Amino acid sequence: MRTRLLVVLVALALAVVAAFAVPLLTATAEQRTQQLVISRTADVDRFVVLAQQAVDTHDPAALAGDAERYAQLYGEGVVIVDARRLPLVQTGGLTAGDPAVRTLVEAAMRNEPAPRVERLSPWSAGSAYFARPVGTGTRVSGVVVLRASVTAAAADVTTRWSTIGAGALLVAVVFVLLAVVLARWMVRPLHELETGVLAVAAGHRAHVPERAGPRELRSLAAEVNRMSEAVLEAAEQQHRLVADASHQLRNPMAALRLRVDSLAGRIEGDDRTYRATVAEVERLEKLLDGLLALALAESTATRVAAGGADEACDLASVLAERVDAWRPAAEDAGSAIVPPPGHDEPVTVRCPEGELAQILDVLLDNAVHYAGRGAKITTDWEAGSGTATLVVRDDGPGLSTEDRARATERFWRAGGEGAPRGTGLGLAIAHQQVRTRGGVLELRQALPHGLEARVTLPLEVPR
Repeated sequence: MRTRLLVVLVALALAVVAAFAVPLLTATAEQRTQQLVISRTADVDRFVVLAQQAVDTHDPAALAGDAERYAQLYGEGVVIVDARRLPLVQTGGLTAGDPAVRTLVEAAMRNEPAPRVERLSPWSAGSAYFARPVGTGTRVSGVVVLRASVTAAAADVTTRWSTIGAGALLVAVVFVLLAVVLARWMVRPLHELETGVLAVAAGHRAHVPERAGPRELRSLAAEVNRMSEAVLEAAEQQHRLVADASHQLRNPMAALRLRVDSLAGRIEGDDRTYRATVAEVERLEKLLDGLLALALAESTATRVAAGGADEACDLASVLAERVDAWRPAAEDAGSAIVPPPGHDEPVTVRCPEGELAQILDVLLDNAVHYAGRGAKITTDWEAGSGTATLVVRDDGPGLSTEDRARATERFWRAGGEGAPRGTGLGLAIAHQQVRTRGGVLELRQALPHGLEARVTLPLEVPR
């Protein structure tokens, strides 16, 4: 943004300088051209007077002497002819036979105005011609032609233009410096705001100066600081909620469990009410464990965003260990878990071993309980460029596209007759844990039928 702002301000400053400098350059050239025209026109008028005297007295000697001295002094040629176009004076290397002189003489004889002298510039060269008829009224008794060099006048224009250019350059430099200062004054608070927002996103406290930049940015800096305090306070409350819930809810739940279990010896026969009460207590325990696990996952996300150290583990070994742990449960459910194929190289991912085990437990638990009897559950992993992906696939009924999109929502459970009653938090917890570690959890349709869960995690970069 600073670069774009500088480009706009500098372009505007240069446009303003050019708007003043260009007309000034033009006016200077016009002024010097006018000075040349006035000066040489006065010289031509003086020669016209002398030529008229020479024609009247039939003595061109004085005229010739004056023209010769003029040519020696200024280095400019003068040609004066009479009414018969015969030369009376030819000095400075200019002759009546020159084509330009003949054209001017003929035009002056017809009382036509001399051609206008073009505006001078530093690169002007050559000569300018001035012609005036000699005589009064309609009686022309001769013509005076003067050839003036524009070299000296062009040099003057060059000097003046150089002075104007230097001044314009100085003003432009001043404007550019002012633009840099203005851009820094406006953009620096924005950079500080960006740093503060990134700090808030990372879980840190923002310290954005509130006394720099325009008033609107100062107000925004104050709001960012207040937002930072609110976010950190919310994170702290979340930490306290996890700790308080773990202590305050688990103890009453454990007491309730003991009281219910103590009633077992007093229940006669198969009491359906007692069995329903035990089932509800177990469901509450699972629900509480799930909520605490989800809150812990979200709390971990805040801690990791705030710069908490990432632990790493060997994906292959954790996967093999969890497959062995779930094999008996799969056999009891009438399904089979196929262990992953052997891989020679270890693969280390940025995820603690405990969290990766919890993620695998969720995926394997869903596959065992929802794939159905006779299902085949396969596991595998593959390493890519900077990431590793573990796959849990079953050939059960799977999920529809709509159900796969909602499977990671809290408290969502797959429907269907005979489906086990869960808390609906397992995939939500796994999704949060994977996202906390910078990974992605995907649910896909397995071919020809079934569900494929893919967990992609970043690889640990060796130091």
